[in-house]
Amino acid sequence: MAPGLALPAALLAALLALASPSLTPVRQRGFCAFYGACGHNPEVNASLVPSEVPCLSNTRAQLASGAVLALLRSVCPELARGQNGSARVCCSLAQLHALRLSVGLSGAVLARCPACARNFANIHCHNICSPDQSLFANVTRVGTRVGTDARPVLQYQLFYRRRYAEAAFASCQGVRLPATGGYAISTMCGRYGAHLCSAQRWLDFQGDKNNGLAPLQIDFQLVPDGVEPGEGIAPLDVPAWRCDQAPDEGQEACSCQDCALSCPPVVPPSESPPPFRVGRVDGALLLGALLFASLALAFLLASLCRRGTGQVVLQPGGHRRRVGEGWQRLMERAFRRWGAAVAARPVPVLALALLAAGGLAAGLARLRLTTEPVELWSAPGSRARQEKEFHDRHFGPFLRTNQVIVTVPGRPGTAYHSVLLGTKNFSGVLAPDVLRALLELQEELAGTAAWAPAAGRNVTLRDVCYAPLNPGTPGTADCAVSSVTQYFQNNRSRLALRAWQQDGKPPGTVDWHDHLIYCVNSPLSFKDITALELSCMAEYGGPVFPYIALGGYPGSEYTEARALIVTYSLNNFPAGDPRLEWALSWERRFLEVLRDFQSRHRHLRVAFMAERSLEDELARTAAQDVPLFAASYLLVLLYIALALGEGTAWHRLLVESKVTLALGGIAVVLGAVLAAMGLLALLGVPSSLIIIEVVPFLVLAVGADNIFIFVQELQQQSPREPGETREQQVGRVLARVAPSMVLCSLSETLCFLLGALSSMPAVRTFALTAALAVALDLALQLSAFVALVALDSRRQEAGRFDLCCCCGTGKGGTAGVGTGLLRPLLERYYTPVLLHPLVLLFLFMACSGLFLLFHVSVGLDQELALPEDSYLLPYFSALNQYLAVGVPTYFVTTGGYNFSSESGTNAICSSAGCDADSLTQTIQLATRFPNVSYLAIPATSWVDDFLDWLNPMARCCRVHQSGEHKGDFCPSTSSDPSCAFGQCVKAVRRPTPDEFQRFLPWFLQDRPTLQCPKGGLGAYDTAVSMDSNGTILATRFMAYQRPLRTSQEYTAALRAARALAQRITGTLRAVPGTDPDFRVFPYTVTYVYYEQYLTVVYEGLVTLALCLVPTFAVSFLLLGMDARSSLATLLTIAMVLLGTVGCMALWAVPYNAVALINLVAAVGISVEFVSHITCAFARSRQPTQVARAKEATVTMGSKGPSRRCQPGRTRRGTPCRGQRWACTTPTSGTRTRTRTRTRTRTGTGTRTGTRTRTRTSKRTGTRTRTRTRTGTGTRTRTNKRTGTETRTRTGTGTRTRCPGRAEPPCPPRAPPPPLFKLVLSQPGLVGLGWIGGGGGEVLRRGAQMSPGLGTWDSSWGTGPCGTRGHCGARDMWGHGDMWGQDLGHRAMWGHKDFRAIYREFL
Repeated sequence: MAPGLALPAALLAALLALASPSLTPVRQRGFCAFYGACGHNPEVNASLVPSEVPCLSNTRAQLASGAVLALLRSVCPELARGQNGSARVCCSLAQLHALRLSVGLSGAVLARCPACARNFANIHCHNICSPDQSLFANVTRVGTRVGTDARPVLQYQLFYRRRYAEAAFASCQGVRLPATGGYAISTMCGRYGAHLCSAQRWLDFQGDKNNGLAPLQIDFQLVPDGVEPGEGIAPLDVPAWRCDQAPDEGQEACSCQDCALSCPPVVPPSESPPPFRVGRVDGALLLGALLFASLALAFLLASLCRRGTGQVVLQPGGHRRRVGEGWQRLMERAFRRWGAAVAARPVPVLALALLAAGGLAAGLARLRLTTEPVELWSAPGSRARQEKEFHDRHFGPFLRTNQVIVTVPGRPGTAYHSVLLGTKNFSGVLAPDVLRALLELQEELAGTAAWAPAAGRNVTLRDVCYAPLNPGTPGTADCAVSSVTQYFQNNRSRLALRAWQQDGKPPGTVDWHDHLIYCVNSPLSFKDITALELSCMAEYGGPVFPYIALGGYPGSEYTEARALIVTYSLNNFPAGDPRLEWALSWERRFLEVLRDFQSRHRHLRVAFMAERSLEDELARTAAQDVPLFAASYLLVLLYIALALGEGTAWHRLLVESKVTLALGGIAVVLGAVLAAMGLLALLGVPSSLIIIEVVPFLVLAVGADNIFIFVQELQQQSPREPGETREQQVGRVLARVAPSMVLCSLSETLCFLLGALSSMPAVRTFALTAALAVALDLALQLSAFVALVALDSRRQEAGRFDLCCCCGTGKGGTAGVGTGLLRPLLERYYTPVLLHPLVLLFLFMACSGLFLLFHVSVGLDQELALPEDSYLLPYFSALNQYLAVGVPTYFVTTGGYNFSSESGTNAICSSAGCDADSLTQTIQLATRFPNVSYLAIPATSWVDDFLDWLNPMARCCRVHQSGEHKGDFCPSTSSDPSCAFGQCVKAVRRPTPDEFQRFLPWFLQDRPTLQCPKGGLGAYDTAVSMDSNGTILATRFMAYQRPLRTSQEYTAALRAARALAQRITGTLRAVPGTDPDFRVFPYTVTYVYYEQYLTVVYEGLVTLALCLVPTFAVSFLLLGMDARSSLATLLTIAMVLLGTVGCMALWAVPYNAVALINLVAAVGISVEFVSHITCAFARSRQPTQVARAKEATVTMGSKGPSRRCQPGRTRRGTPCRGQRWACTTPTSGTRTRTRTRTRTRTGTGTRTGTRTRTRTSKRTGTRTRTRTRTGTGTRTRTNKRTGTETRTRTGTGTRTRCPGRAEPPCPPRAPPPPLFKLVLSQPGLVGLGWIGGGGGEVLRRGAQMSPGLGTWDSSWGTGPCGTRGHCGARDMWGHGDMWGQDLGHRAMWGHKDFRAIYREFL
C-alpha cells in the first residue's frame, strides 16, 4: 500500500470496527444486505415523501420478473441488462415504486441533463436494488418491528470509489434551475449550497434522514483509489457518464448551460476601447494645447503687426453696408412712429396688452403638469417607450416596489456554534431584537388600512399585493413579501422555537440560528435538517433568496450581512384604472407607518422608499421652491427699482424713484411667461416643473436687460431735445434701441424653436415655452412697457411721487444725470485689459473647455434630483452599499415565432438537444462576462421547465384516464387512480404542435409542489401572452443584472442588452417559419429613463448647433449682412458653451437632459448679451475696430451717463460719428429768450457786448462758445468776496446748435503726426498769411500732396476755412477753434498755444 493511503485505510478500518459484523456477515456477489419494506422509521418525525425503511436481509438477490422487471427497466435500466433479459435485484416491487417516486422528484430537476439524471438514478438504484449490495453496503444499526421477526434497517454505510462519486457529482454540478437561474445542486447539498458543495457533501445530504426525503440515515464513505477497506468490502465503482456524453443512443448530451464541457470555446468579448492617447499623453489634451498655441500665436502676430502699422482705419462700406444702413433707417423710422404712437396713447395700449396677456393666461386653467418621469424624459415614439407599451399591453405594468433597509451601525457581531453546522459569525443586525422589530413592522403593515378617497373605501395589503400563487382571491399570507423573517414564515413562535438535536456531534440545542444558516444556503428546501424541522419556504409558498433579503455580506457568508432588506411587491395598474389609487393610497400609508417605526426604534437605521416616493419628493421640492422663486423675483425687482432711479437730490428722491416702473417691467415679464404657458395649455401641450423653475428666470434675464437698455437710453444718453415733445422723445429712443431688442429676441425665439425639435418631451416643451415667452415678452415690452415709460415720464415731469402719483412736490422737470460707478471702471481699467491680455485668457478657457468636454460624464443619478433633506437619500445610499443583485431584465419576444415546432423549441431552450446558440444559451454565455454584459443570473425559461414538466418520469403532467374528468388535467397532488398511468407524453421527446398548444395552458396554471416543482403558476403564468386560440403573441425570459450603481452603468447595461437581443433576433429569424418582423428586445423598468443617455450627446450637439444657426442668420440680416460681426457673435456664444461645459467637468456636473435644457437657456442668455454688444459694435462710428469694441463694451456693459456728444461738444479729438449730436455741418439758429431774474442789488447799469467763453474739463476736453448778447440789467450780488449783487437781465442771444435729425457719417481722419509734418513743411503755412481766406486753398493743395490728408479732402467744404466751413468753429482734430479768431489757443498737438509752437519752429 502506498504511504499516502495508510491514513484513509486506517480510518476505514476504525469505522468497520464500530459496525456489527453480524448484521452483514455474507459479502459476495449476488447477495443483498437488506430487502423489502419494513415500515416507517420511528426516528423520523416528519417526512415530505412517505417512504419505508428496508428490512435486514443478508440473502441472495431475487430474480426479477413480471412487473418488477418492467419497472426495473424503466427506473434502473443498467440493472435490467442481464443475460437472456433476466436480472436479479435486492429490491421488492414496493421498493421500486418508492425508488421511482424518489428518482422522479430529482428527475424533475435533473432531467434536463440526461447524463446527470442517469448518474443520480444509478446511485440510488445500486443503493437499493443492486444484486451485489452486500459488497459495498454495511448495515450498522437496526430496529425492531412489533409482531414480526423482520428487523428494519435504521442506518447503514455505503462504500463508493471516490472517482465514481466525483464523476457523478461533476455531471450534475452545473445543471441549472430555469425557474430561478440558479443551480439544481443548491437544493441537494443542504447548508453548503452550490458554491461549497462537493461530492462528499452532496451524498451526505442524500443520506441525511432529516432532509425530509431520506427514510433512514445513510453514511457515504468515499474510498480513494488504491485503498481497500477490507472485511470483504468492495467499493462501488461503476461507469459514470460525463455531462457531455449521451447515456443512450436516443438521448442527447447535456447542453452548454448545464455542462461546461459541452460549450464551444468562448472568446471573451472586448471591453470598451482605450482612450485616445498620443504616446503617454492624453490625445484630447494635446489637441487642445496645440489649438491654443496656434490661436495665441495668431493673436500675438496680429497685435504686433497692428502695433507696427498703427490702428486699422475703417473705410466706408460698400453695397452691403449701404443695404444694412438702409434697413437700419427703415427699422428706426418704423419704431420711431410706433413709439410716438404708443407714448401718445399709453392707457389704451396698456388695456389692450392686459386684455391679450390675461386672455392667453386664462388657458392656465387647463394646464396639465407632468411629473411622471417617463412622460418627461422619454419621447412617445422612442424605442424604449414603444417597447414598454408592448410589454405592459401583454404582461401588465412592472410591479410596484416598496422597500425597507434596516441596519444597526456600531453593533458588533457574535459567533454562534451550531451542533450540526459548525461555527458561524452573525452580524449585529442578525439579532433577536432586530428580527422581532422587523416582525413587528411586517405585522403592522399586514394589518394596516389606507383610505382611498375616490374609491370611498379602505384598502389593505391583500387588495393591492402581488400574490403569485393565488392571484384570484389572495389573502394577506399570499402576498409576496421578501424578508429574512420569511424563513420563519413571519411567525414569532417559530422564531423563538428551540429543540434538542439528538444526533448532533455532540448533541445540543438548535434554534433560529441553525435554521437560518441552513435556509440561506438552501432556500428551496421544504424542510431543514435540524430538529426544528421547519420549512425554508416563505409564507406565501415561494422561496426567499438570500441575495434579495440580505445585503452587505462578504462572498457567500450570508450570516455576516450588515443589512436586512424587506421588499413588498404590489400590483401595478395603468393610468386611469381606479385600482391605481388603491396602490397609491396604501403606499402613502406605508410611508407613514415607516416614519412612525423609525421614530420608535432609534437604535435602528431605517431607510425606505415606495414606488411613489420619487414623484412625491419632486413635487415637494417644487412646492418648497416657490418661496425661493418669489424671493428671487423680489430681489430682482428691488435691484431694478434702485438701478433705474436717478436720485439727483434728496428732495426729489420720491419723484425720481422707479419702483412703479420696475413693478411694471416685472409684470410684463410674468405676463409673457403666463401667457405663453396658457397658450400652450390651450393647445394641449403639457408643462413640467423645470419649465416653471427655469423659464421665468430666463425671460426675466432677457426682459430686465431690455428694460435697462431702454430706460438707460431714455434717461442718460438721449435727453430730450429743445422743442421735442415727450412722445417724440420716446419714439426716438425706441428707434435707437428697438432694433437691438428685436435682433436679440428674434434670435432667441428661433433658437428655442429649433431646440424644440428635440425628441425628449421635457426639452421640447421647455424650448417651446421659452420661445413663445421670449416672443411675447418682446411684444409686451414694445407696447405695454413703452406705455408705462411714457406714463412714468409724465408723472416725473409733473413732480408726482412714485407709487403714489396723487401726491407730489409740484416741482416737475426731467431727471438730472447721475454720475455712475460702473462706467468709469469699464473705461479706465476693464476695457484696456480686456482688449489685450484677457483675449489670451478667453482663448485658453475655450480650448480648456474643448479638452474638458471629453471628460464630462453623461447621466443623472437619482440622488442629484432630490433635496438634501429627502428621506430617499439614505435609501439610495444604502441601496448602492448593500444590494447584492440588480433589477430583473426581461428578454421579450414579439409575435410571429412558432414555439411549438421542434426547431422553434430547440432555438429557445437550453436543455439537452437544444441549439448551442439558442436564446437561453446565448444569455447564459453572456452572464459569464458580467463586466461587459452587465448580466449576473441567466434567464428563466418557461420553455425548459415546460419540457421538464412533460417528462414522463416526473409526476407533473397527467391526464385523467377515466371517470367524469376523463381527458382533463390531473394535478400532481392528486392521488386519483385514474391518473396512475396518464402521463401526457409516454417518452422523453419534444411535444407535437397539438400537444404543445394543449398542455401549455395546463403548465402555466399548475401550482408547484414538492411532487412537481416544475409547475408554472407564479413563475411563468404571466410570462406567456396568448390569444383565445392559443396562439402565442408574446413571451418573456427574465434574467438579473449585476448591481448597478451609477447612471453610466445603467446606460451601458441597456446598450449591452440591446446588442445581445439583436444577436438573438438574428438567430431566431433564421428558424423556418419565423416572421421577418419578429424580434427580441430587452426590457426593464429603468430602460425608459436611461435610453436618453444613448443619444443625448449627439442630440445635444445637434440641438445646440441648430440654436446657433438662427443667431448667425438674424445677426447677418439685421446688421446689414455684416458677416464678420455675425461670425463674432457665433464664435463668442460657442466659447460661452465651451466654458460652461468645461466648468461642468471641473465641478463633476454630469451632462443629461436637464443640463441640455440649461445649455439651451445659456445659448439664449448669451444671444441676449452678445447680440446687444455686437449691435452696438456694428453701429459704432469710431474709426478703428478696437475703439468700436471699447465703445460697445462700455456702452452696453454699464448704466450711467454716456460720454456722447452733446450740442456743441466733441469727443477728445475725435468727432462723434453717427451720433445724434455729431455735427458735421453746423447750422446757425437764432432764438430770442426773455429771462427776468430779480435779486437784491445795489447799483444800476447797462451792458452791451459780445462774450467768448472757453471751458476745459477732463470729461469733455475743450469747448469754445461764442455768444452775442445785448440787454440791460441791474445786478446786486452778495458773497464773501464782492458783497451783494442783484441782476435783472433781459436780452436776446444767438448760438450755434446742431439739428437733432442730422446724422451724416463723418469720414475718418488722418493720424495727427503726418499732418503736423505737412503743415510745418509747407512754406505758405509758416507765415501768418495762411490764416486768411487763402488758407483753405493751401490746405486743399496740401491735401492733394499728402495721401494721409487726402482722405479727408471731402470734409473741408468748398469754401475757405476762414468762413463758416467745416474747419471753422468745430475742427476735427481738437476740441477748440484752431483756425478761428483765437489762433491756436487749443491746438490739438499737445494742447499748446500755436504761437509757442510757431516760435519754437522759427
